Amino acid sequence: MTDFIEVATATETREAAVALAEHLVGTRLAGSAQITGPVTSVFWHLGQQGTGEEWRLVLLTTADRYPELEATLLARHPWDNPQVTATSIVVGAASYLRWLSESIADRPAGPTPSV
Repeated sequence: MTDFIEVATATETREAAVALAEHLVGTRLAGSAQITGPVTSVFWHLGQQGTGEEWRLVLLTTADRYPELEATLLARHPWDNPQVTATSIVVGAASYLRWLSESIADRPAGPTPSV
């Protein structure tokens, strides 16, 4: 059985989140992406507490694809040290998880299987 995961990150702008999502889905490292925001974040940065608005990006993929997705995300992300975390999907609709698995399969570009 394939291990499915949600990978989360955030960006300063909606445009940056969309660009990352389009690249990662387009290269089939993720089957889909969801962007929400702006969200308010409270954090420590360079020894000081900060508050700011960010756009949250959640990518759906498999554990097998995670290393390449992480490397690509870190290389293309506008921040030097972005949040990149993964959470296991414990259970999901079989038809959706089958679609997700098919959507990230290595194969020539073409229509993505329908949900």
